[in-house]
Amino acid sequence: MVNGDTLRGMLKRADNEGYAVPAFNYSSIWDLLAIVATAQEERSPVMVASHTSVFDMMTPAICAAIGKVVSEQSSVPIIYHLDHSSEIDKCKTAIDLDYPSVMIDASKESLSENIRIVKIVTEYARVKGVAVEAEIGKIKGRGYEGGYSGNDFLASVSDAITLVKETGIDSLAVGIGTAHGFYEGKPEIHFDRLAEINEAVDIPLVLHGGSGIPKEDIQEAIKLGICKINVGTIIHSTLMNSFRSSLIEKGENQFTLDIAGPAMLEVKEVVREWIRTCMSNNKA
Repeated sequence: MVNGDTLRGMLKRADNEGYAVPAFNYSSIWDLLAIVATAQEERSPVMVASHTSVFDMMTPAICAAIGKVVSEQSSVPIIYHLDHSSEIDKCKTAIDLDYPSVMIDASKESLSENIRIVKIVTEYARVKGVAVEAEIGKIKGRGYEGGYSGNDFLASVSDAITLVKETGIDSLAVGIGTAHGFYEGKPEIHFDRLAEINEAVDIPLVLHGGSGIPKEDIQEAIKLGICKINVGTIIHSTLMNSFRSSLIEKGENQFTLDIAGPAMLEVKEVVREWIRTCMSNNKA
């Protein structure tokens, strides 16, 4: 059975062996199937994440059912995850629907309020063995993936220690200069702060905003303790740009499957590149 313990084991192994588990956000059945197929081809453990926007639009029950099926049918470990929920009730709904992993993001709140909110979710999740991710610091950007536009984005080491100690979370997303969406110029990642947090806490660390970060920076982050890397924007952008190109080339009124097939192939190559960047290929 795929559950929170499966994820805990996956992240612990990744940390011990020096790679990261890629976590891919999907927005339709087409990119979801492409992610799963590529994970199996590359023999990579992966997380497949439904952002709360997808969770709402597709409905929680349908998202949960899809996640259950792809996880059970896959020949490699696939952990289904609710990503970037800022609402306690949504996390509880996902937990009740047997999501093995949820993220409660209260990083925009004060530390005390972040702790209060996260504790409610971790206590609820613990009964079912569901893994919980929280966040400290801010992930810059906006839109589909959420985010922050201020300057006080950098995670505090002392706040990270306190959040982990007070809540019992399983993994921690850290604000170290990454952003949701595509970057304008080279991202400035604070590797020194990442190293300090990794030294200070004893749980897996998560990097959000993977799309657009150079390979060498991703692999440096892995060396400094990142065990899970979120990738979203490049996935849905590749899918939609392929749809657009096909429609321009073929004209209007195309059958869905005729343009979905080529788009899935393009998404698969993006997923494949990310799996190899995370060095998780052949780790299943």
